[in-house]
Amino acid sequence: MDYLVGDLQGCCDALDRLLAEIGFSPSRDHLVAMGDLVNRGPQSLDTLKRLRDLGDAATCLLGNHDLHLLAVAHGVRKPRRDDTLDDILDSKKREQWLDWLRQRRLAHRHAGWLLVHAGVVPQWDATTTLALAAEIEALLRGPDLPKLLQGMYGNEPDRWSDTLQGPQRWRFVINVLTRIRFCTPEGRLELKAKESADAAPPGTLPWFDIAERKTRGTPMAFGHWSTLGLINRPDLLALDTGCVWGGALSAVRVDGGRRELIQVPCAQAQQPA
Repeated sequence: MDYLVGDLQGCCDALDRLLAEIGFSPSRDHLVAMGDLVNRGPQSLDTLKRLRDLGDAATCLLGNHDLHLLAVAHGVRKPRRDDTLDDILDSKKREQWLDWLRQRRLAHRHAGWLLVHAGVVPQWDATTTLALAAEIEALLRGPDLPKLLQGMYGNEPDRWSDTLQGPQRWRFVINVLTRIRFCTPEGRLELKAKESADAAPPGTLPWFDIAERKTRGTPMAFGHWSTLGLINRPDLLALDTGCVWGGALSAVRVDGGRRELIQVPCAQAQQPA
């Protein structure tokens, strides 16, 4: 049985309740965690432990909070006031956990679904998305990690071009896969707005509502957008239902054409800014 689960953000107790509700068996089932595994919740390290202990029964994508942890750990970024990463950063096995995180994916295809943390731009089809994600994954795992982390911050360039190279290319791919919410029909990113879909900045739409996007018709699932809430369309799943904000942790079973929603309530760990 294949399950996709929304943003965990260090809420390990909620993950445990969800796995119990599912009756999850590592010998039978597979879980894909849609990124933002850590941060803002109270149990970032425990969450990584639980996911790692699932072994091959779990695939974990990286979100913006997971990349932020790597940046803080490598001195590229200072911790934010609402970060809850000290249990990992102060762990005696810190380097092992950071190395485990570096091996995770930025995009994945599973059970017929294209899976990303945040979204895609209209110009990318599924093959392009997976190929560009693989470029960043290779950098995360290699000796150029510090250079990648130093270059990944910023909102420019805001439009895709095949000619992008180096840090500009890396930054754009990371921004799309881990941060996108709104963009123009031409694929120009709007990265500052965090409101719900009906509050799109002028000239933009939620990325998944762009009629011309090349992934239209490809079943896609993502997280990242807690103000969006659950979307459960035939070819689209939005799974960040605000666990860390006191909402729910959501999973959807997707194997064999099934669509079974499982949710557990979550204790509020953070107050919205």
